Amino acid sequence: MLLLLIIVLPFIGSTIIACMPSLVRKWAAAITGGVALVCLLLTTYLHSHVASNEVMRYEAEWLPAYGLNFVLRMDGLSWLFAVLVLGIGVLVALYARYYMSPEDPIPRFFSFVLAFMGSMLGVVLSGNLIQLVVFWELTSLTSFLLIGYWHHRIDVRRGARMAFTVTTIGGLCLLSGVLILGRITGSYDLDVVLAAGDVVRQHDGYLAALILIALGALTKSAQFPFHFWLPHAMAAPTPVSAYLHSATMVKAGVFLLIRMWPVLSGTPEWTWIIGGAGVCTLLLGSFVAIFQHDLKGLLAYSTISHLGLITVLMGIGTPLSVVAAIFHTLNHAIFKASLFMAAGIIDHETGTRDMRVLRGLYKAIPFTGMLAIVASASMAGVPLLNGFLSKEMFFAETVHVGGTENWWMSIAAVAMGIFSVAYSLRFISVFFGKLPDNLPKEPHEPPRWMRFPIELLVLLCVLVGMLPELTVGPFLAFAAESVLGKDIPEYDLGIWHGFNLPLMMSVVALTGGVLFYIVLRRYYTLASSDQVPVLHRLKGAQAYESTILMLSVSAAWLVNRLGTQRLQSQLMMVMLMLIVAPLLLVQPLPDWPTLHLASTDPLFALVWLVGAGCALAAAWKAKYHRLAALLLVGGTGVVTSITFLWLSAPDLALTQLMVETVTTVLILLGLRWLPPRFRPAGLSERIPGTVLLRRTRDLLIAVAGGLGLATVSYIVLVHPAPKSIGDFFILRALPEGGGTNVVNVLLVDFRGFDTMGEIAVLATVALTVYALLRRFRPAPESVSIPAQQVSDLDPAVRQAPLEHASSGYLMIPAVYLRFLLPFMGVIAVYFFMRGHNLPGGGFVAGLIFATAIIVQYMVAGTAWVESHIRLRPHRWIAYGLLLACGTGLGAWVVGYPFLTSHTAHLHLPLLGEIHVPSAFVFDLGVFSAVVGSTMLILVALAHQSVRSHRVPGGGLTIPAAIPTQEIP
Repeated sequence: MLLLLIIVLPFIGSTIIACMPSLVRKWAAAITGGVALVCLLLTTYLHSHVASNEVMRYEAEWLPAYGLNFVLRMDGLSWLFAVLVLGIGVLVALYARYYMSPEDPIPRFFSFVLAFMGSMLGVVLSGNLIQLVVFWELTSLTSFLLIGYWHHRIDVRRGARMAFTVTTIGGLCLLSGVLILGRITGSYDLDVVLAAGDVVRQHDGYLAALILIALGALTKSAQFPFHFWLPHAMAAPTPVSAYLHSATMVKAGVFLLIRMWPVLSGTPEWTWIIGGAGVCTLLLGSFVAIFQHDLKGLLAYSTISHLGLITVLMGIGTPLSVVAAIFHTLNHAIFKASLFMAAGIIDHETGTRDMRVLRGLYKAIPFTGMLAIVASASMAGVPLLNGFLSKEMFFAETVHVGGTENWWMSIAAVAMGIFSVAYSLRFISVFFGKLPDNLPKEPHEPPRWMRFPIELLVLLCVLVGMLPELTVGPFLAFAAESVLGKDIPEYDLGIWHGFNLPLMMSVVALTGGVLFYIVLRRYYTLASSDQVPVLHRLKGAQAYESTILMLSVSAAWLVNRLGTQRLQSQLMMVMLMLIVAPLLLVQPLPDWPTLHLASTDPLFALVWLVGAGCALAAAWKAKYHRLAALLLVGGTGVVTSITFLWLSAPDLALTQLMVETVTTVLILLGLRWLPPRFRPAGLSERIPGTVLLRRTRDLLIAVAGGLGLATVSYIVLVHPAPKSIGDFFILRALPEGGGTNVVNVLLVDFRGFDTMGEIAVLATVALTVYALLRRFRPAPESVSIPAQQVSDLDPAVRQAPLEHASSGYLMIPAVYLRFLLPFMGVIAVYFFMRGHNLPGGGFVAGLIFATAIIVQYMVAGTAWVESHIRLRPHRWIAYGLLLACGTGLGAWVVGYPFLTSHTAHLHLPLLGEIHVPSAFVFDLGVFSAVVGSTMLILVALAHQSVRSHRVPGGGLTIPAAIPTQEIP
């Protein structure tokens, strides 16, 4: 359960913070840091289990038949990454407390941070590959929200969209690769997959799985050619960059490569795809970083380069290279997070990140400057710092894999080392020289606790660099052993290994980097360069934008060629497909069943003729007589209800009748605000030949489509069906569902997940209608009061709307309906309570109660109802969805599959034994969601009478017939 708690706590904290007001800056940061710290302590507590090579698991059944159980798994590797995510998360929460502006909506920021933290923990702790992909996409979504936090800026929105597009496309590729991998191994359980490496590598689907999974990892970790999104993501707040782009999100791809190493590595394809992408990335990123003018831009490209270094190590594929990859992942997160925070302090205190302007900052911020210099030295690979150790291991592996004949990998490694020293010197150059007088702000040291995270991280750089065996050695050992197994190679984390080739490569990289930077400063004038030499034509962002533009243009071309703004043409294409598709797909055509007209009840046939007549008449009247068409459509709905009742389906009949009632009234209210449509007075009775031909064509297509669909339906209904599953539900409804009404038990128990999805869709539709109608303004010709309501014969003309129900001509109906409201509420409760055993249930009860509210609006008006009844439909919807989800989660928490029903047997005085199923609470959620959704649409329509007379200036235009009391 501790693993589950580590995953759930960040999401709970995110939800709590999201509900907090925008002024609680300190509390939001404290909750974020507290949640991260608690999870870090829980993870640290589990160290003893992981250090003894124990794989901890938490498993809850979800869809076990498909291998989709919810599985959390912690071994040495996932423990190390979890500590990285949570440890950096605690420091970022503290840093962001002082960095973010008071004008920023702070709770929203920290809510996104915790949601991302939970998603990232889900990635590293997932024990099921499908589950890993779900959390993988959640990291893309939450990172999009974090990068786009300052959404009022164009560059921020562009960077967020670019990162989201690239990483989600990679996520889709990862999902495809995982599906192939699961098909090969026969399971999505991570332990099963990790043990099937030989089977996977020998399978024909290996290459496809490798390419797709590699695309997912390379896009996430910004590897060539997908590296371009990371520099544009630097538009995010600096705490986001320090968290996502140094220690967490970009490390997800690296984590995936390390995790899948036992399964996919050991082939030439792995080496060329992973290693090739890594070499291109480390050279390109390190070279381009030198010529950046933005501090965060330099750090972004240096991050790309170091991620390329780790990818190269994974591509090399030797056990020792895996150890080096894990080691450098940890080192890079430490020094890069501190550098991002230092860059944020510089930006925060000076108002700019432009290195062409910044210099001499050591005089103004000496403590921050010293910390940044040490972290930059670690990034450059200076001895006695942590970056030197892992980079020397990288050099050693390139020498080992190349041998004495192939030096190209070693040359690339040294070149990358030279470039890294050069851009590190470029970064620290802002602290030397004369302090300029024209900075946007006068720089000074930041608050003490804002600098503390950098101090702690830089201290770790020094401690790991000087005492690697004591500080990081044990953690690296069990993390590597969880990947490599018992065959972990011997390695030495000592500072001194004698004079050897890797040491000489480090010396060449340090010396060459210093000389290269001096040459660039003297002869190239870095400050005035506007483009990257040689590589300035490689513009990945421009290629991305061109691709998106091409897709948009192509889509517009297709819409222009195949689409139309006329609904009639679109319906004609749909009907043609309904006619043609069955003829093409069904071969041979089934035999036409014999019609048994003798057994047809004449009364039932008559009812259907009435329904068909209503449907045809509604189509005929729809153009100029909307009210008549609506009533005729309602007649068709009533006939449908009678049909259900005739066929012994009272639940369906009752639901259909209530749905028909509510929708008819709501559509009727909506018709009030549509422009009137009258038959033109001078319209000729003679129809032109072309119009007649078109109408004849449309009629034939419509009749053919309708007959075709009716034929298919009839054939399916009378065709001998295979063995039905109806008996399964009938036999198990009472013993397993706790009810005798099979339909209701099916909806709230056996198929409860479908029902929860349906009420979620209903709530979404209601919220969408509400949002659209808040922006809707009726046509001018619809604003005035209808002619029949301004006639002198109508008593309502001489009364204000508020007087109609209180003392006017509607007083008696209003009193009657107000008296009827509690009775309809009792009826709703009655149908709700009996639903588990007799026709009824939460859906029908919700519609009955909503009808009771509707008739109050119809008689008393909007102002009276809302002054006497506090509806709050949004809360009804929210409570309904929470109750439905809470019922499912309750079963999940106690170890049963989601939405598993349980029946409690209560013995009460006088009443005796009462059966209370947990589905009762779920059905209560359905009731609440239905009532809230219906009321929300009703309120949106009813308020049109209030907003319809507003003018652009903000005032109100009140016709004489509309009294001022009706306008709130």
